[in-house]
Amino acid sequence: MKILIKNGTVVTPEISRITDVLIQDGTVSSVVSDSPANDADRIIDATGMFVLPGGVDPHVHMHLPSPAGFSSDDFLTGSRAALHGGTTTLIDFVTPEKGEPLNLALEKRMRDAEHSLTDYAFHVSPVEWRESIPGEIMECIRLGVTSFKVYMAYKQTVGLDDEDLLRVMKAVAKAGGTVTVHCEEGDEIDRLIDRFILHGHTLPLYHFLSRPSRLEASAVKKAIELAVKAECPLYIVHVSAAESLEHIREARSRGQTVYAETCPQYLLLDNSKYTGPFEQTSPYVISPPLRTEADSEALWHALADGTLNTVGTDHCPYTAEQKKAGMEDFRRIPGGAGGVEHRLALLYTYGILTGWLNFNQLVNIYSYEPARIFGIHPRKGDIIAGSDADIVIWNPEPTGIISAESHHMNCDINIYEGMAVRGSPEYVIKGGEVMVEKGKVTGPVRKGNYLHRTVS
Repeated sequence: MKILIKNGTVVTPEISRITDVLIQDGTVSSVVSDSPANDADRIIDATGMFVLPGGVDPHVHMHLPSPAGFSSDDFLTGSRAALHGGTTTLIDFVTPEKGEPLNLALEKRMRDAEHSLTDYAFHVSPVEWRESIPGEIMECIRLGVTSFKVYMAYKQTVGLDDEDLLRVMKAVAKAGGTVTVHCEEGDEIDRLIDRFILHGHTLPLYHFLSRPSRLEASAVKKAIELAVKAECPLYIVHVSAAESLEHIREARSRGQTVYAETCPQYLLLDNSKYTGPFEQTSPYVISPPLRTEADSEALWHALADGTLNTVGTDHCPYTAEQKKAGMEDFRRIPGGAGGVEHRLALLYTYGILTGWLNFNQLVNIYSYEPARIFGIHPRKGDIIAGSDADIVIWNPEPTGIISAESHHMNCDINIYEGMAVRGSPEYVIKGGEVMVEKGKVTGPVRKGNYLHRTVS
């Protein structure tokens, strides 16, 4: 099928120009002005609109198990919500059981994702050190995974101590991969949690108080130091604290390969959300927690100056009923919130329209950079001849209010409830098929593809 997009402003990290995009057999065939329309099966007039590469969300958790049940979006519902928001590729996670080979856990997770409507890839998490781990990492790379997620928190379940973290970094570096890391000082957090519980402090507020920003920043510093020893590329997920940014900048100034991500919740929400009754505050139990307005401002500056490379969502929604599991004990509140549907609208409304970012920067952080860093560019993250025809035609005119009543995520709460947004995807094209048109799923619903990545 041939689709011709005419008269739209094509935006990539490098250019913004009015031109035409011809799509043929699922890929971009050409990006030139005045393309002949006589042999196109469909012509889309994008006058006054922006033509963007489909979004790549480098950080989502679909169908994630917890003591309160699985996160409320599985790969089908979560990918549908992603498409409605202009995201066409998701990178999820593989978290094995203790003792389970990484490659077997990856194969099992691939089966979970078979119903995804977006294309997808994975980060695999070594949750312990075994002598077999280097070989399992190599097998995962053979299966198309090049990034490996480690946790410095959650020591009782998936977190690694410093010695094992260094071992994993060395094994990943030797295999040619990248380590992504959740940076919080888990041992000190556990001590703070125990102290609060001992004194009867059980409200969601104490989730926030038990995870101060200094414990993120010190973990960032430590992860950077360990990565130097291992000679391992590092990607720091969900940076929330201004203090963390200085360690990242310092590492970059030394020539170290350190990438960093933040999320919309840390740019737009703050710790005032933890004041109030349980039903009002429990939706914001996420890790790291929301910080101060000053932290948010520092993150916007870091996006603008390139210190932060990407914006992921850390999409992991739980229902109000699931959050109630922690009514008497904040430790039992399942941590996570939804956001995969709103990333582009929030960045456009509160990034571009407020002057923090220009459109080229937005495309860079929401699509191009995650694709490049995780080895799926130029197939994803760009609009050039030969790239996958994953395209968002963005209409800057519509206005709306984010609400759980109207969103497409499978959840009855929304941490952005009541926030005004401007602009929306007029069309979302994935693999050369129009998947969403004017807010509605159209045409055949085709499953996405697993993205097999290779080390360079």
